[in-house]
Amino acid sequence: MTTEMQEIAITEEKPLLPGQADPAKDAEMAARILLDQGQEHSIETPHGVLHATLHGTGNTRRPAILTFHDVGLDSKSCFDALFKFEEMQEIVKNFTVVHVDAPGQEEGAAAYPNGYQYLPMEHLAEMIPAVLQFFNFRTVIGVGVGAGAYVLSKFALSNPESVEGLVLVNIDANARGWMDWAGHKLTTLTSSVTEQILTHLFSQEEMCANTELLQSQRERISKAPNLANIELFWKSYNSRRDLTIERNSTFKCPVMLVVGDQAPYEEAAVECNSKMDPTTTSFLKMADAGGMPQLTQPAKLTEAFKYFIQGMGYMASSCMTRLSRSRTTSLSSSYSMEGSRSRSRTLSQGSQGGQLPPSPSHTMEVSC
Repeated sequence: MTTEMQEIAITEEKPLLPGQADPAKDAEMAARILLDQGQEHSIETPHGVLHATLHGTGNTRRPAILTFHDVGLDSKSCFDALFKFEEMQEIVKNFTVVHVDAPGQEEGAAAYPNGYQYLPMEHLAEMIPAVLQFFNFRTVIGVGVGAGAYVLSKFALSNPESVEGLVLVNIDANARGWMDWAGHKLTTLTSSVTEQILTHLFSQEEMCANTELLQSQRERISKAPNLANIELFWKSYNSRRDLTIERNSTFKCPVMLVVGDQAPYEEAAVECNSKMDPTTTSFLKMADAGGMPQLTQPAKLTEAFKYFIQGMGYMASSCMTRLSRSRTTSLSSSYSMEGSRSRSRTLSQGSQGGQLPPSPSHTMEVSC
């Protein structure tokens, strides 16, 4: 009986030399960078191509968070400060996030030719369903600022089954009146497009103070290669129609209205709140926030957003901050859930403290 001997080659695993790259770690780092930067997509819609940036892995068990920016901004300049804020990561890691850019507004967009007819605001809203279909989203939580708040409102009113919640910053639900129209016409004769947009984005106090943020936005807009496109979007927003919002005919989902206490659209947001269903609306008025609270007060807006989402039944196990727990205790002793569903309630706090936004079953005005 013979025994055959076989040669077995054993490869020695040598440790990496100092400075030598680890392919596995490099791949992991590349994946993290890609996740942070997002995946950019060009989406065909009934009214043309729409640019969108996807962050996350596509958790279909929860609604996606879909954002739409304001005039003079793109998705990055409007939302990066908020969604890259440290405390916001607790939310971001639990939801897929998609940032939508209005046509021709994304970073690096080519300028439209002279005479180009930009889409009306209604058509912009009609492009959103194609985004949901492209990513296979069943429902979304919309986060819109200014013109973006208007677009997402139109979308939600037309597609209530697709929207689980709305966060509307600086919403103006009204078309321009005759006085507004005349004032705008006069302004177009005396001010550049950049200055017109800045008065839309910033409060009068911020304009007078010429803040560092305002200066950076002025430089960015005035030197934008697609400034012609920005002007077209601006004109489209100024030609908007009234949103059909009434107490008995409004959004079918929880809504959080947000506005700075000295923002250009403070009165418009207050008026919009008066038309909303008080059982599903939260109203957050932020002190010291100016016209761009998502940039100047990301901490407070993040906390408000977290409690809004928790009120919808998501992230119930999320930890409260010590400050939030103390506010919860004081609020729970002030009123009961049983007796407050049919009335509005106002809560006022100083600018040094934060705020506890209500669950979607209450309308509350919060100064924080």
